Amino acid sequence: MTAKVTLSFSDETIEEARRFAKREGLSLSAWMDQAAREKALREVFTAHAAAVGRAGLDLESAALADAREVDMVDDLLFGGRPRAA
Repeated sequence: MTAKVTLSFSDETIEEARRFAKREGLSLSAWMDQAAREKALREVFTAHAAAVGRAGLDLESAALADAREVDMVDDLLFGGRPRAA
């Protein structure tokens, strides 16, 4: 579903948006939709990262530990040989 809305932009902003849209082969509307969606996702991910930080969770360390464990198990099972796909 698409909603039509009226927005106001400075002359500089709209010219830059037109230039970027043209460069990417998009209509101005499609480019603005994509830019707004990307901004909204950045806001959500930033809020999520802040919440994870406040909770004291260290997801990066946990992910690295998981990767080390997978490598260790692979080493034990496959003796350093690549796994068959």
